[in-house]
This record gives sequence, structure tokens and C-alpha cells, in this order.
Amino acid sequence: MDNPVPPRAAGPRPRRRDRHGRGMRGPVAPPQVPLAASRAEVFADLVQDSVERLERRWPQLADIEFVVLEVPRLDAGTVDGWSDETVPLGGTVPARNGRPAHVVVYRRPVEIRTKGRDERAALVHEVVVEQVAELLGLTPETVDPRYGED
Repeated sequence: MDNPVPPRAAGPRPRRRDRHGRGMRGPVAPPQVPLAASRAEVFADLVQDSVERLERRWPQLADIEFVVLEVPRLDAGTVDGWSDETVPLGGTVPARNGRPAHVVVYRRPVEIRTKGRDERAALVHEVVVEQVAELLGLTPETVDPRYGED
């Protein structure tokens, strides 16, 4: 029997449609847009924005390292000034042995206490201001005159 249809090419060809006739699916958003950033990256950006805002007024903050950790660490047998009813949102580590001072902001406790990005940014700024004030031995209102107004 004569077959008028020529045989297909043997090599693989690029797939343009899935089995349902739809186009191939790719990432939801390209990596350049904010949607592709993780929650941890967005939180670190909030801390960085707050630090940059304070560094304009306090240039000595360039010597302090700012760190974001997931949750506060509870050492076995010791409770660093906090109980199971209160969880710290941040902390400080003074400079010693040639190591710079650190300001720590705990991401998960801050995220749990806030609902939206603006509220989270305000709380992050308050935590950073309070920890910097503690490290410098000043009041939070001295570090940022707008402290507590938000």
C-alpha cells in the first residue's frame, strides 16, 4: 500500500507545547523583580534601609556590624534575660578582642508581630534604633528623633 505521508525526522525537536496544547511554563517572575526575592532577603533589605537611614546621622555606625538571625538562641541552662513569655526582637554584642560590635535583629519574632510590609519596616526600624541606642549608651529618641512617632 502506498503511504502519501512522509516519515518524521528522527532527531528530537524542541518542545513548544505541552500535551494539553498550552505553552511551556517557566518561572512565575524573572529573578530581577522583587517577587523573586525570599522573605529573608526582603527582611535583610529592611534592616539595611534602616541602618542607612541612621548612618546619615551617626557616621560611627559604620564600625558596627548588623546581623539578621532567624530566631534568638536559647543556650542550655541559661536564659539571657528573657523568659518563655517574652521573646527578644533584637540584641547587641559589644566589641571585644578586636572584634566589632554587633546589632542582631531576629527575623521570625518580628515577622510574627507584623501584618504588612510597612508595619514590618516600622518595627524593624524601632528595633534597630533601640539596639543602637543601647550600644551607644543613648536614648532611642536621641538616636532617631522620630522614634515612637510611627
